[in-house]
Amino acid sequence: MSERLIEVGRVAGAFGVRGEVRITTFTADPLALMRYRALRRADGSPALTLSGGRAAKGGIVARAKEVETREQAEALRGLRLYIARDALPPPEEDEFYLADLVGLEARAPDGEVVGRIRAVENFGAGDLLEITPAAGGPTWWLPFTKEAAPEVNITGGFVTVIRPAEVEADAKEGTEAE
Repeated sequence: MSERLIEVGRVAGAFGVRGEVRITTFTADPLALMRYRALRRADGSPALTLSGGRAAKGGIVARAKEVETREQAEALRGLRLYIARDALPPPEEDEFYLADLVGLEARAPDGEVVGRIRAVENFGAGDLLEITPAAGGPTWWLPFTKEAAPEVNITGGFVTVIRPAEVEADAKEGTEAE
């Protein structure tokens, strides 16, 4: 099994004229990236090795071993940065990382498996769960709120979900058509 990677940031562009890189961070503490230092690409290959940095609005400004000029830093704009999931500190009791939700079963309150969590995204209005239906068909989105996902059981491998009415109606139409 391949190592599981977690996205922790994205190169936002160059900073200054000496090859520093602006990185938008997805960690609670932006400077946590400095502790991880060796950041990877989505395929696991090396991306950036951070050698120094400081907090900045929305993330950090950092020096990287692989970047010497402003042009090199600018060419990295949009590069997604990852670390191994195992590099993260263990969550506190009754806490979890959003990335740990990916792959869990999505279950109705009665225990019926309605799908599997494909991704957790945030497009600016809060976290959303993308769910692949167990019966097939297009994925659907669910706000990751206490009302829509009242139970998260990481060790049990599932999240209890309350499907929105339109998704529920689509699911019933799909079974009636068969």
